[in-house]
Amino acid sequence: MRKINIVAAVTVLVVAAGCGLAGADEEKQAAAPVAVTTSEPTVEAEPTPEPSPSKTKKTTKPTEKVKPTPTEDPFNMQLPDCAEYVGKAVTRAKAKVALNAAATKVYWPGSAPKLRVPADLIRSVAWHESGWVSNIRNCDGGYGLMQVMPDTEDFVNQRFEKSYDSSEYKQNAIVGANYLAWLTKYFGEKYFAKNYDLSTAKCKTDASPCLLNLVINGYNMGPGSTEETYLAKKKLSNPDYVHLIRANMRECDCDRF
Repeated sequence: MRKINIVAAVTVLVVAAGCGLAGADEEKQAAAPVAVTTSEPTVEAEPTPEPSPSKTKKTTKPTEKVKPTPTEDPFNMQLPDCAEYVGKAVTRAKAKVALNAAATKVYWPGSAPKLRVPADLIRSVAWHESGWVSNIRNCDGGYGLMQVMPDTEDFVNQRFEKSYDSSEYKQNAIVGANYLAWLTKYFGEKYFAKNYDLSTAKCKTDASPCLLNLVINGYNMGPGSTEETYLAKKKLSNPDYVHLIRANMRECDCDRF
């Protein structure tokens, strides 16, 4: 899979709030008794009038700042000269539904029924590959949301006896997710004792050769290059790509859709 460069303008809003609590304890003082003489009449002091209650000021809560709704698409999609748009794209909302639906499928019901591809991984890969633009055909032949290569489509269809057509955006999402599932099973069985856990908790860093990072690396570089580098140096063959996908998994502009 090859990536489409996306320039994302990110608006960061920082809302600072401060509050203070102040208090003082009133000390109670006991009055000493006063001796009274009887030689002279005592004169009672006129009671001091109590002060009229002062008008209390109404306290108003500070108005909460509301995040502005973006009025412009923050993505500047600049395709290479050899890339093109084919047909009409679906909305990013529909693309999101299709990507999430692809994450619900069980791609290995017989040998690995518990293997699941996380939805945030699928969405993040698609976001980096296409910006969730469903009708991009790239220079190398990659197409659609997941930038599925023709060879990848053929491999998935032959391996799983399917007839997916990646030119249809829902099936494009499924082919990409299915390939991620195959990479998970392949690396999981060979190097992780059939543990298919794609949790980020299993990875010390974005560059660690954990299962999740190997699967992401394999999606971009293929299993051959990924496996060769892993065996030789215990490293990733394209750590920059993995870091970008992992960064999208932590915080993604796609979350606004």
